[in-house]
Amino acid sequence: MQEMSVPAKVVSPSTMNTTDLVLRHAQSGANPPLFARRNADNVWVDVSAKEFHADVCAIAKGLIASGIKVGDRVGIMARTRYEWALVDFALWFAGAVSVPIYETSSPSQVAWNLGDSAAVAVIVENGTHENIVRAAAHNENLEHLANVWQMEGDGLDALREAGTGVSDETLEAARTANGLDDVATIIYTSGTTGRPKGCMLTHYNFVELSENALSVLGATVVPPGSQTVMFLPLAHVFARYISVLAVAAGAKVGHTPDIKHLLEDLQSFKPTFILAVPRVFEKVYNSAALKAEGDGKGKIFAAAARTAVEYSRATQNGNAGFALKAKHFVFDKLVYTKLRAAMGGQVRHAVSGGGPLGERLGHFFQGIGLQILEGYGLTETTAPITVNRPERIKIGTVGTPLPGNSVKIADDGEILAKGVCVMKGYFGRDDLTADNFVDGWFRTGDIGELDDQGFLKITGRKKEIIVTAGGKNVVPALLEDQIRADAIVSQCLVIGDSRPFIAAIVTLDEEALPQWGKTRGLADGITVAEAAAHPTVIAAVQAAVTKANASVSSAEAIKQFRIVDTDFTETSGHLTPSMKVKRAQVLKDFDAVVEEIYLSRKPA
Repeated sequence: MQEMSVPAKVVSPSTMNTTDLVLRHAQSGANPPLFARRNADNVWVDVSAKEFHADVCAIAKGLIASGIKVGDRVGIMARTRYEWALVDFALWFAGAVSVPIYETSSPSQVAWNLGDSAAVAVIVENGTHENIVRAAAHNENLEHLANVWQMEGDGLDALREAGTGVSDETLEAARTANGLDDVATIIYTSGTTGRPKGCMLTHYNFVELSENALSVLGATVVPPGSQTVMFLPLAHVFARYISVLAVAAGAKVGHTPDIKHLLEDLQSFKPTFILAVPRVFEKVYNSAALKAEGDGKGKIFAAAARTAVEYSRATQNGNAGFALKAKHFVFDKLVYTKLRAAMGGQVRHAVSGGGPLGERLGHFFQGIGLQILEGYGLTETTAPITVNRPERIKIGTVGTPLPGNSVKIADDGEILAKGVCVMKGYFGRDDLTADNFVDGWFRTGDIGELDDQGFLKITGRKKEIIVTAGGKNVVPALLEDQIRADAIVSQCLVIGDSRPFIAAIVTLDEEALPQWGKTRGLADGITVAEAAAHPTVIAAVQAAVTKANASVSSAEAIKQFRIVDTDFTETSGHLTPSMKVKRAQVLKDFDAVVEEIYLSRKPA
């Protein structure tokens, strides 16, 4: 199959915009809680639709009183927290366009986003962020920037106070000034291949994609009374879209900015569904496996994991026999219930995006009773183009198009997309917009294939395909994902472009190292640098490489690897905020390692 289109199930009035999703619940008799926030005693307290709507209006009036006009761009720079969603909707009620900025951004990155979008104001989390914005404004002469408000302190109260003189009629005129075709936000790409580009996402993208997704997921994944904990950066399109989707559904969202406390937050909030990137699911699995090893129950966990995968595969194929069901039942009592309890006890579905999950993890979590619905999308597509659904799932794929979306495979294997998800274009870059569309289809830059049932499988990134000196095309992700799944591995970068053979640079997981090393006889307190040269660690990474190599041809297999003594992180400049490796930056900074690999004796 070369093309798959799914007709829209919902078509909204052209005068509608994202603010109407809040009004839907604020003006209803049900008045469901849309959010929950922690009080001074660290207890979750619900925020009803009416309460949220009232505060959004108060802040929106303050923005209008402070000179924010319809169509003005305003930055948001903060960690994931309730106030992020609050000011996001307040900007939309004021008719403005929000410009998300990662709270980890440097002054130069902040300057680019604010300068390129010609933002007139910024709402930041605290004084540290304000200092970064002020430095960016000073260094780059951001003459458009007139105001900086803080979420902490009295910044939002000042806006509420400033808006007391603005009439309801004035606010309503601003709120309704934008229709579906108007720009709602400009989200800048993560910049793995150069300067970030501003993707213009419209109210149409958010409203129609949310409504159509709910038409197929609302009854099972996001039914009335559902709730989730948001821990991914709201500056990223994936979390941002789910945040809007939850409001559309009337689901409750809690926020946590620190993933280190995620398990505690899951246990206290008890979400019914979660969203995460594959690395989070890898961490959950590896942490559970290492804990079991440390408790002397490693063999039991390994057997339970194998059974979960086997049971999921058999169930998907419709041939789970009595013996397998019985074994699964036993492990559910011994192991799986404890894993579900660690995530709050009520999670039944998870949405995974931002990278490939892999069949092993997909089947494992399905087998323990947590169904992961893997999807696919980009910033340019408001996140999901396709997604697996509970009643229509094929693990190992990213599902079929959501209603209103279409997928097409070009002659060279590139995935093309069309539909309610696709952005309006790149802000101020008509040339880039023209380059990335062909006959109305958006060129994703990814390569993949559609099976005979319309399920999409991602096979690689077009720009990242390695062509060896011998002319062999190699998709690095096929190897990287498998190696990175090992508990001791943090990141893996496969290299070999124009080189005689394929190699890899591997980093170690510093958090996993103590427990992993303890069960394998490594010295207490061993550092990452020491571990990188330890024979036991090298042998473990070699085993992971050998296992990955078994899935590809000899010409595509990794012949040599090097373990480096530092990790790829966002702080080091080697990862984007969405956890994607900046391949060019790694190759530049680890050039000496690369050259050493290829100057060494060529493998047989």
